[in-house]
Amino acid sequence: METINLLMQGFAVALTPESIMFAIIGSILGTLIGALPGLGPANGVAILIPLAFSLGLSPTSSLILLTSVYAGAMYGGRISSILLNIPGDEPAMMTCLDGYPMALKGKAAEALAISAIASFIGSLIATIGLVILAPILAKFALKFGPAEYFALFALAFATLGGITGKNQFKTLMAAALGLMIASVGIDISSGVQRYTFNTLELFEGVDFIIAIVGLFAISELLFFIEKHAGDGMKKVAVNRLKLTMKDVIKVLPSSIRGALLGFVAGVLPGAGASLGSFVSYTLEKKIVGANGEFGKGDPRGVAAPEAGNNGAASGALVPMLTLGVPGSGTTAVLLAMLISLNVTPGPMLFQQNADLVWGVIAALFVGNLVLLLLNIPMVGIFVKLLSIPPKYLMPIVTLVASVGIYSVSHSALDLYFMVAFGVVGYILRKVDIPLVPVILGMLLGPEMEKSLRHALVLSDGDWGALFNSGLSIGLWVVAILGLVLPMIIGPIVRSKMKQAKTGD
Repeated sequence: METINLLMQGFAVALTPESIMFAIIGSILGTLIGALPGLGPANGVAILIPLAFSLGLSPTSSLILLTSVYAGAMYGGRISSILLNIPGDEPAMMTCLDGYPMALKGKAAEALAISAIASFIGSLIATIGLVILAPILAKFALKFGPAEYFALFALAFATLGGITGKNQFKTLMAAALGLMIASVGIDISSGVQRYTFNTLELFEGVDFIIAIVGLFAISELLFFIEKHAGDGMKKVAVNRLKLTMKDVIKVLPSSIRGALLGFVAGVLPGAGASLGSFVSYTLEKKIVGANGEFGKGDPRGVAAPEAGNNGAASGALVPMLTLGVPGSGTTAVLLAMLISLNVTPGPMLFQQNADLVWGVIAALFVGNLVLLLLNIPMVGIFVKLLSIPPKYLMPIVTLVASVGIYSVSHSALDLYFMVAFGVVGYILRKVDIPLVPVILGMLLGPEMEKSLRHALVLSDGDWGALFNSGLSIGLWVVAILGLVLPMIIGPIVRSKMKQAKTGD
């Protein structure tokens, strides 16, 4: 009953004209960003964070705007998957398998509508799961001491391989780089300068908002320049929508199953939307069996992965809000935004910032409805974006990011740092080193160091205190499993996804 009352209070926040306006703006921008192959939700959120700061938005408005962008980008990723056979991001890969064949059969509009409905169902069910599970997990997390929090941060880094889908060794290298950058500045405990080179601007450390915009937005621009992407993309024509209620009912069970699987994948540390999409599609293919035409344009092959990846996107908010540990790359960017607004995600968030967290959860319900209402009638407008040459789009994106960064600090040096991080991000991506662990290392590094020092002070320097409680031992066991299992399961899953993509 308490949860329902808090949710009603959240709706009082989410249904204000200002919140609805930001939910609509975020949904539209997110869908446009998601439709562009290669950008994806993490880049979209990273690009718009400086804009939220420059407008002086409150923490609640900022989070509503950016979570709406996040949800919209997950919706938008299906457009290029279905029309171009190019996934907007990795989770949308499975949508290509049946979405593009449907488009080739002249059913592009039906495929887009089904994916929008399945995305709505996936997000709705996962948001309901967030309402139920998040307060329970937050109360459980109140039992955490410094040793348990240190083990939790170790768990977050150990499971990064699942989030990024990359080589585990390279992922850990990237996390170590992020931790090194996080150590720059004045040590709070001793007052000693660390890696500042007597540069005044580095005394307070490296601003992770600048790092995020540089690593994601600027590196993406450099990739576009390298590819000389001057022309728009040829796409399949969108027919007139002829979706019937019978078609919707046919994909409803697939959408519900995909949503539940996706939510579980999102909540689990390191699983993420890619696994949610893959497992949902694979399970649905086995359930339907010989009665389906998977790989040839089966609508259920569109509904299942779309519900799965959108369910996982909302599910990933659970560990971020309750534990302060992101469940996906995009939630890592959202975590950075919250910390920069002096809002600390974790179990105390539900007590100290109840209006914010429940307002955002309620806004997810509103945003999902807005996305459904926008995506079906306005899909033609979103589709036209794919024909705009990237050589015009990317400079606009970079301009928005640069103006946003400068408007926050009014420091030209921050722009140089942004460009430097962009070059670093470009080099890391060229050698296939993921960027999310770098950001996560910068975000969690200070808190991880603080938890370690606190635990050692309480135990008079006894390192055994890190393993004294059953909870901390359990977290260390899960961390070890999270480190080892992706090395075993990851290649198998990627091989299966590749086989499914090629039709082998």
